Parts: sequence; structure tokens; C-alpha cells
Amino acid sequence: MPHHKAIFLDRDGVLNHAIIKNGKPTPPATLTQLSIADDVLPALQFAKSLGYLLIGATNQPDVARGTTQRELVETINQKLMQQLPLHDIRVCYHDDQDNCACRKPSPGLLLQAAKDYDLDLQQCIMIGDRWKDIEAGKRAGCQTVWLDRGYQEQKPHAPDFTATTLMEAIEWIKL
Repeated sequence: MPHHKAIFLDRDGVLNHAIIKNGKPTPPATLTQLSIADDVLPALQFAKSLGYLLIGATNQPDVARGTTQRELVETINQKLMQQLPLHDIRVCYHDDQDNCACRKPSPGLLLQAAKDYDLDLQQCIMIGDRWKDIEAGKRAGCQTVWLDRGYQEQKPHAPDFTATTLMEAIEWIKL
């Protein structure tokens, strides 16, 4: 019987600042562009104190597109793991046309993590800044929190909660 609960967190726009281009978020293109908001560390420490495993879940299609090196993605993830109390970061390197099970909005990253860490997905929460994050969380059976960053793109359908900061999201989870 599953006994762990987790918070799944998108990477770019949740764990670190996304780079905004034409109103849409993109990942850091270099390690020097990696920037973590001031509230992220205390929010994650608070979430961990509530007994949650903290697992990143990120789409990185620029690797499949050939515009980013996998080594850069892994270096950024290592840096985040060093600076934040994350248990793991799960990555999908595919693009839409690959039709994989791991690319959000498919729930594969969350389902595999649930299997690997013995998680009860009904006790888990997906926090993301894009509709694909929220949809992946719903498809996995998790509660969802949308961080509204004001992007000029499709909005998610019916997240369980909407916040503007990660700390606000964790405060809601505590309730």
C-alpha cells in the first residue's frame, strides 16, 4: 500500500525563473541564466516539513529539437538539487511528435515517480505554471496548483487552486 505523499514541481517557472520571450516561458539557455526566486527555498523547506517528498517534473523538448544540449539540462538540474531540498527531478527530453508517455500533459513522469517512490497519487499535488502541468497532474489523479505567471498562452482548465507564488501554493496545501 502506498505510504508517501509528494509535491511534483515543474522546473522552469516554478523552481527557477523562466526566461520570457514574446510572452511565453522558455528554459534558461545557459547556467548563468539560472535564477531561483527568493521564496522558493523557504517554500520547499516548509513543504518538506509537512512530510512531502519534493520531485521536479519537467519537459525539456529543446533537447529533441537540437537547440539545447542534454548536458546543460542535467547541469541545471544538478544545481537545483544542490540548492533546493528536492528528492529528485524527472525529465522528459521528447517533443510532441514523439508521442511518448512522459511528456506533459501525459502523466508518465508522475506515474513512474509514484511507482518508484511508493506514492499515493491521491495525496500528491502537481504545481505548475502551464496548462500541460495541470493536465498531467489531473490525469495522474493528483490535486493541482497553477502558478499564474501572466504568460500570453493557453490557461489551464480548472486547477484545484491558483496562486502567484510558490509560498502561496504551499500555504494552500497546508490547509
